[in-house]
Amino acid sequence: MRVLGVDPGLTRCGVGVVDGVAGRPLTMAGVGVVRTPADADTAHRLVLIERGIEEWLDTHRPEYVAVERVFSQHNVRTVMGTAQASAVAMLCAARRGLPVALHTPSEVKAAVTGSGRADKAQVGAMVTRLLRLTAPPKPADAADALALAICHIWRAPAVNRLQQARAAARRTPVPVRTLKGTTR
Repeated sequence: MRVLGVDPGLTRCGVGVVDGVAGRPLTMAGVGVVRTPADADTAHRLVLIERGIEEWLDTHRPEYVAVERVFSQHNVRTVMGTAQASAVAMLCAARRGLPVALHTPSEVKAAVTGSGRADKAQVGAMVTRLLRLTAPPKPADAADALALAICHIWRAPAVNRLQQARAAARRTPVPVRTLKGTTR
């Protein structure tokens, strides 16, 4: 499975590609950051992010895209930019028919470090270890993108089984009891 992880942001949008399957060693196929100038207007910055993500999709041909789920922050301006960058990543994937998974920051941290409250340094250290890198990817947005991809690879099998079980449960008829206690 090849997954493009996207840590959305208007100034720095982390991107990382990881190959592997749950229970086996993982391999980094690429890591980087799509940057936009802070002084550019938002619309232009979103176009630059779109071009950058499209380039990553063209180059690495992932099967899935994992994006950090935007959560409420105190700074509304920051969360709006993050949400807009996240939407661009989802749009790029949807155009190509690629499945998109959203993972919360705490879910990613727990998957990679064992603690949903891990700090950036701990995430970077575990990404380095899990992918057998010589140093943590810089900036932290790049390491976070790899962590998203790792999280998706490890959690996708369980999520798929859960979705299949839910679908099967919806298809299975529920027995109806009559007044006399017999089942139809």
